[in-house]
Amino acid sequence: MPVSNSSAVCDPLTTRKPGKSWTTWSPLFPPFAEDKRSIPQPKASKVAWTNSSQLLTRTTARLLLLTCRYLWYLRLLPLWMDLPKELHSYCAPIALEFCKLLRKVVNEDSLYAWCRSTLSVLLESVSSSMGLMRAKVKGFTVPEIFPFFNELVSHLSEELDSSLYSTTSEGPSSSHFREFVAFLNPLKSAIIEQVESRIPISIDYHPLYRDEIRNLHIIFDKLLHQMKNCLIRVEESLVARGSNGDEFVHSGWSLYLSILKELNGISKLYQGAEEKFWMVLRNMKASLCALIIRFSRRDDDNQWLLEHKDVTDFESRRHLVMMMFPEVKDDYEELHEMLIDRSQLLAESFEYIARVDSESLHAGLFMEFKNEEATGPGVLREWFLLVCQAIFNPENALFLPCAYDRRRFFPNPASRMDPLHLEYFSFAGRVIALALMHKVQVGIVFDRVFFLQLAGMDISLEDIREADPCLYSSCKKVLEMDAEFIDSDALGLTFVREVEELGSRRVVELCAGGKSIVVNSRNRQEYVNLLIRDRFSTSTSEQVDYFSQGFGHILSNSRLQKIFFQSLELEDLDRMLYGSESPICVDDWKAHTEYNGYKESDPQITWFWELKKICRLLEKCQQIKGSNFFSSGPQ
Repeated sequence: MPVSNSSAVCDPLTTRKPGKSWTTWSPLFPPFAEDKRSIPQPKASKVAWTNSSQLLTRTTARLLLLTCRYLWYLRLLPLWMDLPKELHSYCAPIALEFCKLLRKVVNEDSLYAWCRSTLSVLLESVSSSMGLMRAKVKGFTVPEIFPFFNELVSHLSEELDSSLYSTTSEGPSSSHFREFVAFLNPLKSAIIEQVESRIPISIDYHPLYRDEIRNLHIIFDKLLHQMKNCLIRVEESLVARGSNGDEFVHSGWSLYLSILKELNGISKLYQGAEEKFWMVLRNMKASLCALIIRFSRRDDDNQWLLEHKDVTDFESRRHLVMMMFPEVKDDYEELHEMLIDRSQLLAESFEYIARVDSESLHAGLFMEFKNEEATGPGVLREWFLLVCQAIFNPENALFLPCAYDRRRFFPNPASRMDPLHLEYFSFAGRVIALALMHKVQVGIVFDRVFFLQLAGMDISLEDIREADPCLYSSCKKVLEMDAEFIDSDALGLTFVREVEELGSRRVVELCAGGKSIVVNSRNRQEYVNLLIRDRFSTSTSEQVDYFSQGFGHILSNSRLQKIFFQSLELEDLDRMLYGSESPICVDDWKAHTEYNGYKESDPQITWFWELKKICRLLEKCQQIKGSNFFSSGPQ
């Protein structure tokens, strides 16, 4: 039966006329827009088809490639991504088969690259919806997807080398990196499931997927070595520029942190790899910190960096924890407005901050004092200083100062005399978090015990030295006493503690039946531990919890509250709340000043910096001549 024109158009096989190559396309099968080259044809003289199955396989692959181009042209394949997420696991094997067949024919073709990218998106979707992806999900196995992962490693490696030696390179491609991660995650999950409790894995161990496990370790070593060279290049640039500002930045470095994060994940699989990874970062600390400050963003997962404070400095740690706060807005219409009467500062501030939904505070604050015209950042800073002075004033019974350092405070166990004390602790947490979010130094700092409680960490004897010197001294003596003396019960100690509240004393047992348990040389360490826990944890646990909740209300995610404090040293928080005690360098201050509505050459600005320099000279003269310099009249 003769074939009509219409049927010829509908059948892809009829698009090639007798004696013609595959370069002739029908109107329904136009060439792919970005690659109009025909499918390469082997010359007859160089091909000997001896097996009909080989011919059929190649013809099928060609037909598949032609069909894929047509589907892509009509934008039908992207419809996969419009399906419900739970169906992506069924679409992924189809995309995998397309990729496997296309890879055999044209593994550098742009259609193949697009199909591999689609597969990576589907894999990412399946992995995120299932948590850890199983070793085999709807027909997937590690050997099937490892070749695609290898290809992406090669691309990434070439691009890292390019960013290392070329100043014009854009560095690693974000699309290649995204695909690299999409294939890496199911590989890691499959390996973890296979080796189970044997992680970290010894290279000599031979489980299923042993070749892939060895190859992944080789890839880790190769990429880590390349990243080390890249960090060395960053450090050289830092030294050459003498700054960690924007002027040293190469656009090709933007994905370095993300690549290091994935290498950190791989290192956890192998014996010795994690130590090797962190050793590289410790040696390249300056480069790493500069990259953190320049390239880390709020929507990044920075937890892996926050867990290792020894590879970061104060500036980079502060940058990471500050991104846990919402970004302060410039639009006044979005800010939470407050109009405060100075004579009712604490009470009215409590109503404005503690009584509102925390979401309304995330954009920032706009502050005015009643019957005063001044507004702006300066007024807001003054309010923070005044309200913190009121909150931490010992007369208000919320916090107590340390005996040896009156700047340091910890919760007052007797604060419950005020029925609203817990609400005020929540209010205090919000105020401190808002001050940090607005980068205002409030002139107070936390005692180490309070800081450790907020971080959810245990308190040791050395930690209470400043908070309660008397208790510290007593506990040290008990621990250092001669064993025979303390076993003689000469001290008459039992597992109890006397608590004084509102002028009266009561006895608290440190454990069940504590009154009848005598302290001796064998249990004295336990006695000291329980004594410290009751004095500094149990007695103020409610206050600390409410302060923590209030602080968490201001963070972008309240669950980050403990992580915030765990990521800092106490000295870091001191600098953020109190500032540095080192002398101010006017030149450095001037170099980091931003002018809003003014230019550096304006007369007012010039006068300001001249006055600051005069003040610094007077301070130096005061240090030289002594404290009576200003009292002796004009000099």
